[in-house]
Amino acid sequence: MGLPAEKQDTTEARIAGLEMPSSAGWAEAARKDALARFRAMGLPGARDEYWRFTRPTDLNAVQVTSTAFAEAEAKLPFEDIDRLKIVFRDGVFDAEASDDLELEGIEIERLSAAMETDIHWAKDLYGVLETTAQTPVVRPFAAMNTAFATDGVVIRATKPVSRPVSLVYLHEQTDSDAILHFVIKVESGANLTVLENGPAAARFNKCMEVDVADGGQFHHIRAQGRDHDRVAVTHLFARLGEESVFKSFTLTANGKLTRNEAFIELTGDNATAHIAGAAVGDGDFHHDDTVFVTHDAVNCESRQVFKKVLKNGAVGAFQGKILVKAGAQKTDGYQISQSLLLDDDAQFLAKPELEIYADDVACSHGSTSGAIDETALFYFRSRGIPLADAQDLLVLAFLAEAIEEIEDEAIADDILGRLETWLIRHRE
Repeated sequence: MGLPAEKQDTTEARIAGLEMPSSAGWAEAARKDALARFRAMGLPGARDEYWRFTRPTDLNAVQVTSTAFAEAEAKLPFEDIDRLKIVFRDGVFDAEASDDLELEGIEIERLSAAMETDIHWAKDLYGVLETTAQTPVVRPFAAMNTAFATDGVVIRATKPVSRPVSLVYLHEQTDSDAILHFVIKVESGANLTVLENGPAAARFNKCMEVDVADGGQFHHIRAQGRDHDRVAVTHLFARLGEESVFKSFTLTANGKLTRNEAFIELTGDNATAHIAGAAVGDGDFHHDDTVFVTHDAVNCESRQVFKKVLKNGAVGAFQGKILVKAGAQKTDGYQISQSLLLDDDAQFLAKPELEIYADDVACSHGSTSGAIDETALFYFRSRGIPLADAQDLLVLAFLAEAIEEIEDEAIADDILGRLETWLIRHRE
């Protein structure tokens, strides 16, 4: 059955406004396959089940809405962390601002260079995890990204890497439209941390495909913020081998529209996957976390921890699913999504799901929404703490469970400090 005429017209108009980069054999085939899948899916609409909480109008539009810049941060995230910096300016790799792409235990190469080779390890991953994630929920912006990504890097960690790799996204053009794709392979026994920060572009579409081999570890921390008028859709796809570890945390502050999608597949026994997020929004702010975790092996653990603090009409959405396939016995799956509404105008929309086909499992999910605890607030006030400070303390306590998912204490402190600064700046 074909697409409805309106959806088909919108999709073809979007495709006409894009240009597919030139690539060698395997990469060209992957791009053309993704384009065919994108055409078959069509751009999402308000009637699509997994877009009913979020209007994709700005993401579907051919032209990018011009954005205003927020005041530059005095100190960028992760500045005090010893890291290898890879900088993208409005979606284009900036060699002068980046560090040397050389570090013991890791190979880093620009996506365009990898795609010009006849044989490359990225061939087995580029678009592969994204394709898997299209079932049972279609992700058209991810297929579009695989077809039209203009830049990015491919990273292979072969042993424990001493410094994090830091992806820095700078935004300087008011109408920039960035499409970046990253392919990451963590070999058996290797350990890699990837940091991300920056507004990236007026409109941003990003894919990250991560393959963690048996015994490998991957840690991912990102900070999305600054320019409030930006719109973004991001995709994180991961495949986990036996006894591997995957941990991801996202802090989002500001942003007119942000949708973060994640698809994590545990394919090896005794694997661990934790994904968490903390979002704080004020006013014209819409933030959507859509997460799908598939257990397809024995004795695996997954955690989804998402907290949102909303005020002045801000909207938060969470769609999270745990799928336990037949044979995935001794699964331990945990999911919690909570919102703290600081006034009556804010809104939180949630759709938690469990789908279980094994009988020896421990899976739970919960979703709550409420206001600040007046009893706790009174307790702080009775001990001489000013109202605004007391509210901020309770907000930080509410977000603590998500922040605790960050293993590196220095990075966790940096995230906590940014949340404190945001709360002070947005006091009424």
